[in-house]
Parts: sequence; C-alpha cells; structure tokens
Amino acid sequence: MSVMFLPLRLIPLPVQCVVMSSVLDLAFSRDTNLNDHLDGLNHKVFRIHVTDTNAVMFLGFKSGRTWVHADYSGEADVRIEASTAGFARMCFAKEDPDDLVFQQVLKLSGDSEAMLRFKKLLAAADLDWERELRAVFGDFFGTRVAKAAHALVAAETKLSSASKEIVQDCLKGMQTPDSERLQAWQAGVEQLSHQISKLKGKATRLDHRADALSQQSQDT
Repeated sequence: MSVMFLPLRLIPLPVQCVVMSSVLDLAFSRDTNLNDHLDGLNHKVFRIHVTDTNAVMFLGFKSGRTWVHADYSGEADVRIEASTAGFARMCFAKEDPDDLVFQQVLKLSGDSEAMLRFKKLLAAADLDWERELRAVFGDFFGTRVAKAAHALVAAETKLSSASKEIVQDCLKGMQTPDSERLQAWQAGVEQLSHQISKLKGKATRLDHRADALSQQSQDT
C-alpha cells in the first residue's frame, strides 16, 4: 500500500503494482515463520481501492508467494478501501487496522476468515515499509516515499484537529449547554416532574371528594 503516496501517485498503476509486489514478496519470503500465515491465504485475492485517486489493484497469494496486478478477471475474496492518507496511517504510522475500521477510515468487506488471516499475517510480519522500500529500490526512493507518507498523516491529523475546533466553536455559538448546565436542567426537570406528580395527586383527591359530594346530594 505504500506505493500510493505522493509523488508515486504520478507513476503508472502497473509500475505501482510492481513496487508493491516486490516489497511484499521480499518481506514475506525472508521470514519462514510467516509460512503458515501465507499457506492459509493460498488462492485468496484482495481488491485494494484507493478512493481519492480511484486506483485499484489486486493482491493475491499463491504457493507461499504474493502477486499484485492492476487487473484481475475473477472475483476478489476481500475488498479493502481507504484514501491515500488512510493507507499511510496503516502502513507508515502503524495505526491499528481495527481502529481505522471503527473510525471508518478503512473499509473492509468480503470473506471474514481471509480478513482475519491477512491481519494476522501483517501483525506477524511487522512490516517497516521505509526499510523494505530502501532495501528493494534504494535509499533515495524509500526515504522520499516515507517522508511523503508521514507528511500526509501529519496534514490529515492537523486537518482533523482543526475540524474539531470548528465544530466546538459552532456549538458554543449555538449556546449548546455544557455538562454543568445539563445537570442543572436535569435537576430542574426532576423537580418539575415531582411537582406535577403532587398536583396530579391533589387533583385525584379533589375528584374523589367531588364524586362523594355529588353522591350525597343525590341521596338526600
């Protein structure tokens, strides 16, 4: 997923696939402890969609190896969807995929067992994307991609913080109550409810007395 960050978005998609395939294949084949995870994903295909660039690539597993293509004629087992920044947060900032799914930054659908196996593979591999890119394509290339990814994550974090501040300012402008005012309102509502209950009791007793007087009047 690391190949989706500026300036790599200017590189043709087939070349991005070669970069991603080379990094993953090297990282996974180097560690024999990952063999069981890879075997569990045999013949599984993941469709990866980068929403802001509309790039789509397919990641597949076969005989303990990985492949990445821009086209695939079959049906993908799992669909992964996120923005460039979302993938940067997962790959370079190493944010938990579950947290990203909960925040709706990362969207997953399809074979739940394959999703779980893929998550376990990534956790066991503990990929350092900058290191792997530098190992395969050189220090200059790897460093540039890593810097771009971290800058993208920082920019999104700053934008998110600014958005929260804007929302808070709007709420203040609307005079939305704080916790103390809410507690005071709640106490007032409870007191009013108690008074209404007392009034209902009095009204019921008055009704009973009126009925009794009416009955006495009829008897006489």
